[in-house]
Amino acid sequence: MRDEESLEDWARRREERRDASKGKLRAVPLTEGPHGGAHVEPDAPRAIQRWTGTEWETVGVVDDLAAAKELLFPPPPVEENPVEWNRPAMGEGRGRHRKPTPMQEREQ
Repeated sequence: MRDEESLEDWARRREERRDASKGKLRAVPLTEGPHGGAHVEPDAPRAIQRWTGTEWETVGVVDDLAAAKELLFPPPPVEENPVEWNRPAMGEGRGRHRKPTPMQEREQ
């Protein structure tokens, strides 16, 4: 007897994969002939397409490869440091982790 997945399980996994891929974007060069790679003809305009789950739908056009990369790969958000990190450095004193002072300064 062969271990086989039930049709319901397969259909559920298929829908999960489709849902996960929906909304993905790609840039297609608007040039004639076969499209080799993204780096081919970097100055050519690009069509921006979004995957709907069954087909690629055109949602816009950009001027060149650089503009397409900015749209497809936005920079990560900048994390702000907590306010407590912006405190000034510790001043002079005799704290536990401070640099020891010379003997003359200690006697005064």
